[in-house]
Amino acid sequence: MTDKALLERITLNPKVLTGKPVIRGTRLSVEFILGLLAHGATTSEIVDEYKGLTIEDIQACLLFAGESLSRTEFMPLTVEMA
Repeated sequence: MTDKALLERITLNPKVLTGKPVIRGTRLSVEFILGLLAHGATTSEIVDEYKGLTIEDIQACLLFAGESLSRTEFMPLTVEMA
């Protein structure tokens, strides 16, 4: 599946979760899915828990996050000392 096709699975609508990016047709935010992954949930566990969700939806969340970060500048949370 192309990046474009994956990213089309993510929508932003001010009337859904105050405009947070969500998986199309759900109220599951990209942030929520990334949080599940960060806390150790596997793709299979997430897909099993949320019926109608697909592995491609999870991939779309990861791609969306990566694309978003590549277009944003961040200040470091901590400063490393040499």
